[in-house]
Amino acid sequence: MIATTRPGLPERAPGAATTSPTPGRRVIDAPTRAFHWLFALSFVGAYLTADGERWRLVHVVLGYTMAGLLGWRVLDGLIGPRHVRLAALARRLAAAPAWARATLQALRTGDLAALGGTGRQGQNLALAGVIAALLLAAPPLVASGVATFHDWGGEWLEEVHEAFGNGMLALVLAHLGLLAALSAWRRQNLARPMLTGRTPGRGPDLVTHNRGWLAWLLVLAVLAYWAWEWTQAPRGPQTEAGWRVPALGAAVHHEDDD
Repeated sequence: MIATTRPGLPERAPGAATTSPTPGRRVIDAPTRAFHWLFALSFVGAYLTADGERWRLVHVVLGYTMAGLLGWRVLDGLIGPRHVRLAALARRLAAAPAWARATLQALRTGDLAALGGTGRQGQNLALAGVIAALLLAAPPLVASGVATFHDWGGEWLEEVHEAFGNGMLALVLAHLGLLAALSAWRRQNLARPMLTGRTPGRGPDLVTHNRGWLAWLLVLAVLAYWAWEWTQAPRGPQTEAGWRVPALGAAVHHEDDD
């Protein structure tokens, strides 16, 4: 007769349910992750196509994509679930003065336990601060890009837009560097939740509803916009002076037609 259980383990009753290892707690919902990656890819693509006329339309389309995504994030942050509200981010940052006072008090008294707690809180505040800075830097970057595209200013506006782009890149690099440093310090991949939506560990989900349907709608809306722009893109040879595009999706004129 063949044994059906390993020695030392209780035999499972017939029909009993098996338990699988927990995948972790859900901490980020699907629309937030979709927004993050679409916005990040749009910014990287727009930054790489910022110079020269050859990729100008790609740069403009990605800029308008960032504008639409930013508008969606603000709307979701105002009327969405509690965990995605912009007010929640503001409350986290509002705790900075209390954190500073507690840290100074722990340094004066030499309380290592309290200092360890404030240190971890300071790390979380730093992450929240960089995220807030990225959200605040995006509107002037997009606005200056739209104004430059429609030629509402002179060369000074192009320089302002370029400065905002470089500032945004610096914030992105600071965000990535901080994530890498804290991941190494805590021995935990802090970027994984933005991919899977979950963090290792047992306990209740911090995000009860994944809202996957909304994430798909967001992705499909971006793809539909890109497809529409592709159908409106100019066809034909390009002059040495490049294309002068008066409006997105409008007719294209050559510089020598003026």
